[in-house]
Amino acid sequence: MEYLSKIESPKDLRALPPQSLPAVAAELRAWILECVSQIGGHLGSSLGAAEITTALHYVFDTPKDKIVWDTGHQTYGHKILTGRREALKRIRQLDGISGFLKRDESEYDAFGAGHASTAISAATGMAAARDFKREKFKVVAVVSDGCITGGESYEGLTNAGQLQTDIIVVLNDNQMFISNKVGAMSTFLTRLLTLGAVRDAGAEVKKFLARFKFWGAVLTRVAKRTRVLLFPGMLFEEMGFQYFGPVDGHDLPNLVEVFRHIKNLQGPVLVHCVTKKGKGYEAAEQDPLTWHGPGKFDVKQAKMLKGDKPAAPSYTSVFGKTLVKLAEEDPRVVAISAAMPEGTGTDLFRDRFPKRFFDVGLAEPHAVTFACGLACEGYRPVVAIYSSFLQRAYDQIEHDVCLQKLPVVLAIDRGGLVGSDGPTHHGVFDYSFLRMIPYMTVMAPADENELQHMLKTALAMNAPVSLRYPRGEGTGVKLDAVMETIPVGKGVRLRDGHDVTLAAIGNRVAPALAAAKLLEASGISAGVLNMRFVKPMDRDLLLQALEKSDRLVTVEDNVIQGGFGSAVLEALADARRPAQVLRLGIPDQFVPHGTMDQLYAQLGLDAQGIARRTADWLGAKVPSGTAA
Repeated sequence: MEYLSKIESPKDLRALPPQSLPAVAAELRAWILECVSQIGGHLGSSLGAAEITTALHYVFDTPKDKIVWDTGHQTYGHKILTGRREALKRIRQLDGISGFLKRDESEYDAFGAGHASTAISAATGMAAARDFKREKFKVVAVVSDGCITGGESYEGLTNAGQLQTDIIVVLNDNQMFISNKVGAMSTFLTRLLTLGAVRDAGAEVKKFLARFKFWGAVLTRVAKRTRVLLFPGMLFEEMGFQYFGPVDGHDLPNLVEVFRHIKNLQGPVLVHCVTKKGKGYEAAEQDPLTWHGPGKFDVKQAKMLKGDKPAAPSYTSVFGKTLVKLAEEDPRVVAISAAMPEGTGTDLFRDRFPKRFFDVGLAEPHAVTFACGLACEGYRPVVAIYSSFLQRAYDQIEHDVCLQKLPVVLAIDRGGLVGSDGPTHHGVFDYSFLRMIPYMTVMAPADENELQHMLKTALAMNAPVSLRYPRGEGTGVKLDAVMETIPVGKGVRLRDGHDVTLAAIGNRVAPALAAAKLLEASGISAGVLNMRFVKPMDRDLLLQALEKSDRLVTVEDNVIQGGFGSAVLEALADARRPAQVLRLGIPDQFVPHGTMDQLYAQLGLDAQGIARRTADWLGAKVPSGTAA
């Protein structure tokens, strides 16, 4: 690493001669490949943004000048150039650096990010604050073409155009986000904002400018010198932005020239850069979807390294297959994804029933209200969204789904902890924010077999339903060939005990059962309940358990505040039944990144932790070891 080994900050980068920059970008790619191949991570976007990243830190005086990145998928090069080169070896690992942006990780991370479409809004706010304080720093928002199709990006563009404050938006257009772009706006961008379109437009621009004699000649020379063109940016021009581009996002000398040119322009500026996702690594260029966020892989052979074979199919795959089966039985069933068909398993539905599948793009609020419209006309929509992303549609769930009592099924993937993606993606709030809404049923399966029965139950209900299931593989139980509906609001007793009862929900049921066996080894008789429903709560089952013991432990992978344990306390209070209750769940903090096993162990929510904390509460000790 001729250059990277000497770069500890952007100041070191800016001390290099311009002709060395392409080599810096090449070394960035090599280091990203070396690190990600060993531990996995977001590869394709970071490879594609190497030149943009290098040019921005070379031209702008960071960290005084603020660079606000959208989402964070494209920021591995940014981390390398800002003093985290060696730390990249442990990115997304326990106690390692984040895979996204964190303000408390580096002064160069001007704004935290992990969800899409926030950069322009945040950058506009920073620019407004700068103007209030009469300061002089620059603010740059770097947005991918996928992120710019999200609604918040357009709200930010509109506000920035209205304020006419100095802000630069860099559109990194690689014609892809995570999956393929969808929607009318994406089609427009793909059609107009590509190098091919620019080549076609170039002659038209020169012809147009030639009509203005002297000024036309001047403008043509400027366009040639900066290699920017004036078409097709009319969309952004109408929103109050000066538009430059598209430019080749891999031509570093050109990028530096363009950024230097627009750096001191007044008012909102948008620079449109066309890049190739996965640039510099042929496998990622050819298949950007697979290489968006790979696990460990062999760089030379471009081959994924297989770990241990999963003991069971993932919850996501079981959901996808079950949804297809139920749709074969009921033509009213339709599926909706917010730009994540592969991630949510709805790609199986898409391939089987393409006319009944809708990918609405990065638009979770629209996805939910769109489902409401379908439900109004007699269909049974299933909206599959990650828990952390569903937070964006809260008002639509309350106002559009529940207030009208519409039969919309919210299939909530990645419920609970998600591992290495960390606090921006942990889905640990949905029990709390959903159970408070009238008419909403909140359920969670203990295993993959129960998942398929719950999905059938949800579609049979003529009411709003949320079905929450975790990331990763199931417990390995046998899947029933025939799906049945289950009684709504009714849990099941899995184990009797006279000293204490563990009332668990979702994927904490299996660890609770294992914890009961550990407790048994220390002489503590622990019963176990699979509650199945957070709402409606099975109060009768709780009261039956309290007949054996007044001591109850609730176990969940949701925040304790307002979650499942709180619902149990409310049920007992309403029944005027006193009890001693210990609530185990996510504490009042944001959980960092790490493997699932590491995080559950740290929080005391694995079998050993549940047993230990229960025994401590009872004034006993539990032997160390694993449950049978």
